[in-house]
Amino acid sequence: MKIARTVRPIHFEDFSGAEFERLVLAYHLCEGWTDLAWFGQTGSDQGRDIIGLRPFDDRPAQRTVIQCVNRSTLAQAKVEKDMAAAVGAATGQPDAFKFVCRGSVSAQRRDEVRAAAARLGVREVTIWSGSEFEEYLRLRAEFLLRRLVDGVAFPDAEVELRDFVEQFQDIDDDQALAMLARAFDRPAFRTPFQQESNLHAFQQAIEDTIRVLSTGIWQTREGVEIHRVPSLHHIRDVHVRQALELTVRELDQLRRNFKALLATGEIRHCGCGDPSCPTFMLTHRATNEMDRARERVLAAFRKPYPAFTVVIE
Repeated sequence: MKIARTVRPIHFEDFSGAEFERLVLAYHLCEGWTDLAWFGQTGSDQGRDIIGLRPFDDRPAQRTVIQCVNRSTLAQAKVEKDMAAAVGAATGQPDAFKFVCRGSVSAQRRDEVRAAAARLGVREVTIWSGSEFEEYLRLRAEFLLRRLVDGVAFPDAEVELRDFVEQFQDIDDDQALAMLARAFDRPAFRTPFQQESNLHAFQQAIEDTIRVLSTGIWQTREGVEIHRVPSLHHIRDVHVRQALELTVRELDQLRRNFKALLATGEIRHCGCGDPSCPTFMLTHRATNEMDRARERVLAAFRKPYPAFTVVIE
């Protein structure tokens, strides 16, 4: 039976104004906007959170002021004040305004905002509600959305944020899979469980592999970040991405099996009293179950990436 998956709305209100602005800036970097400047981070934005050039295929780029409205409502008085400040700023009158909101925006408020912009001489106005922004994120930059939801903070500095967004833009799915495959190149996925010499390291390896696939962050056992690769959220092909999501679920099941067998005593410490001792006692059932669960992990990853050759020795 196929289990229906529910996509729950993102609660942008749970994030700070700076986090919301970073997400908006990162999205527009992904969209190919150029000359983006992030005024909001300086604390003196003069009605301009972000300003940049919106690209078009058939006409000149529009110099656009982007306002990040991380509030429950789009207040008309605040909108008019910010637009007037932006028009009078040293950067000059923009070609367009864009409002990216966290909440809903009524048709009446949209009309009122466009009318106020027209009075200032700016006739191009785009307004996204929170749900509309989320739809665009899911369609074109889901890896940004997942990073936000998973609680992995975006870089604070604008230059570092640009590097983060652009780092994997030119990497195709096959290249990304090849990089992710390296996460399995460790004894935890090659050694028969009966011969596993350090079960503490085995459990840590499972945790680390889940992190690499889910976030692209490669860490040492001490938690120090040493490398970045594309995460499953960078994958463009929806079927490949679903296969990687299955791989993560199988990894999680492998982790659960390990903990359950510890709880029942089928995997138990030798009893020497040294908590750092790597020696454990294993039942045949435990070793067979862990090997089967691990093979399901490898098979799940092998499905989208047939070149994957890691086998249990």
